[in-house]
Amino acid sequence: MSHGLYLMTALAGALYVLSPGPAFLALFSLAATHGRPAGARFVGGHLIGDVFWTALAFAAIIGVNQLGPALFDALGIACGLYLCYLGVKAVLSREGAATPVGSNRPLMTGVLFGLTNPKAYPVSVAMFTALTAHYASGLSWDAAPQLLAAAFVGFILADIFLVWAAGLAPVRRFFQRHGLVITRLVGVMFIAFGAKSLVDAGRSIASRS
Repeated sequence: MSHGLYLMTALAGALYVLSPGPAFLALFSLAATHGRPAGARFVGGHLIGDVFWTALAFAAIIGVNQLGPALFDALGIACGLYLCYLGVKAVLSREGAATPVGSNRPLMTGVLFGLTNPKAYPVSVAMFTALTAHYASGLSWDAAPQLLAAAFVGFILADIFLVWAAGLAPVRRFFQRHGLVITRLVGVMFIAFGAKSLVDAGRSIASRS
């Protein structure tokens, strides 16, 4: 199997964690008020949700890939449109949209947050679809454990970086003052990934026409 597929899967895992979204905002708001230890416990719990939703995303991507490119493209279009929808909502968000996470049990909060976030599945499908589309032939059930392991490496590296960054005093002050701007940047990034999924799906459809 191509090493490029593993690399892109790990990159997708890292970007899935690093891309600003509900968990990103929750981590930074929690770290801003309670420091790095609370943030580390939060992402440790949230990692369970990341692995769960990513496993489901791989199951969907691999299953659709084996059933044919048309369904794979349809999945890319659906997820791309949903990412764009989320992005537009974030760009149009108003003051107070980023509610700080204040909890005495950040680990359990992270677990529940990760497992119940309704956006996690479509976002993970769109992210992995967008970055592994060129390696579709290498996506198989036999490769699924290795792909999940590669994504897990990306999760861990991104979580370590986020916890470190979230605990920096300037970052904490910046987030407290400019939470709305960060929320709107969420929208820009989601729209960008959604557009990439749509473009990739469109090119695939055009190549078969």
